[in-house]
Amino acid sequence: MKSIYLLLTRSTSVPSRLIGLFTSEPFTHISLAFDPDLTVLYSFARKYPAVPLPAGLMEEHLDCGFYRRQGNIPCALLQIDVPDKIYFRAKTFVYNMFQCRKDYHYNFFGLLLCRLRIPHDTPNQYFCSQFVSTVLAESGALELPKPASLMHPFDFCSIDGLHVLYLGGLSDLRTRRTALSA
Repeated sequence: MKSIYLLLTRSTSVPSRLIGLFTSEPFTHISLAFDPDLTVLYSFARKYPAVPLPAGLMEEHLDCGFYRRQGNIPCALLQIDVPDKIYFRAKTFVYNMFQCRKDYHYNFFGLLLCRLRIPHDTPNQYFCSQFVSTVLAESGALELPKPASLMHPFDFCSIDGLHVLYLGGLSDLRTRRTALSA
């Protein structure tokens, strides 16, 4: 068995505050990691730390870039244990997408439709929770309670099989992540 990790956050950025205003949920962003130290996280996010656009498929790092600028923002770290075959299927899915990341774009229209509860998939376009949902569903890691295009970051907190490893501030998670993975 191996584990896949999901990091949910709520930053102080304008897009995050707007999403939080519309959803009233504690988290507005989700990333996916394949190692317990969270060395590299994958998500659809901003390409440059200081500005929200352009956005697309990105590697995120807790110790630099956008997260370094955020301080002790609220976060939750979730873990799902999966058979090795599913773990490698999910990792390969993300790796293959990342190799062609220029072909993928942020799904702004889908984000609006998600808020309106209208399922909509556009080829090669994702927002963060749609991406994570698609990876986990396509790999067989979990069955989604609703279409990937309607998933919010906070929805993952109530899915059976996902375990909360940490709930608190991001700065504290940075210092405790090695202990959490032990």
